[in-house]
Amino acid sequence: MSRIAYVNGRYIPQHQAGVSIDDRGYQFGDGVYEVVTIINGRMADEDWHLDRLEFSLGELVIPMPMSRAALKIVIRNIIRMNGISTGLIYFQVTRGVMRRDHAFPALMKPQLVMTAKTMKFPGPDSARPVKVITVPDQRWRRRDIKTTQLLPNCLAKTKAVEAGAYEAWMVDDDGYVTEGSSSNAWIVTKEGELITRPTTYDILSGITRKTVMAIAAERNLKIVERAFTPEEAIAGAEAFMTSASSIVTPIGLINDSPVADGEAGPVAMALRHAYFDHVGKNAAE
Repeated sequence: MSRIAYVNGRYIPQHQAGVSIDDRGYQFGDGVYEVVTIINGRMADEDWHLDRLEFSLGELVIPMPMSRAALKIVIRNIIRMNGISTGLIYFQVTRGVMRRDHAFPALMKPQLVMTAKTMKFPGPDSARPVKVITVPDQRWRRRDIKTTQLLPNCLAKTKAVEAGAYEAWMVDDDGYVTEGSSSNAWIVTKEGELITRPTTYDILSGITRKTVMAIAAERNLKIVERAFTPEEAIAGAEAFMTSASSIVTPIGLINDSPVADGEAGPVAMALRHAYFDHVGKNAAE
């Protein structure tokens, strides 16, 4: 059965879906997107994702394509029509369609596209440690906006795959890790502190990151938001990443250097397990 997509008011088979060649998302990457985790039919942190969508649109002066309540209905319809129990739902909003011109008028009709796919996540106890490499961070200065302008991220992820790695950590001009190509970066020091970069313009404020911070705080773990280097990560007790698709994934190697003993650390695995519990108890249906 063909997957069903939503495109500007229509539910259609995904292989028939399309947008105008004059859509500014296609021409300029002029739009934003969100990805929401679905586990056992439940959406993780839906309202936080919609909060971030509204923030990103506001920063780019793009109006919401519909009310928040209506958007939630479309999300649930797409999940139901595609029979998604565990997987991801993706939606993006672009500024709209017009003849190609860098400048845009004040009022345009935003375009909304939504898809969903089944994805099997390793269980809470079965995530294996992965390898990351480091690459220079070549992105623009407003990384806090979840824009569709992802070319530097794609280049970084491709370098990771070519190196036999799962992810690429991007490093700024001062030698500090900003984040992964599609994830937030964390380390655990030998003193037991959780370190992750603060949510300034330098990184995207990950929703899974936000949930993990709340879970860690409930467990009375000390969280320090500051920059760290790849060398500090290698010398620490643990490293891991968070994202909608990786949940909480331990990191065993950074540029072929093991983190601690190279195995999944107890803090990362405890947080991963707690995240699955969180979705089961608190996520939206």
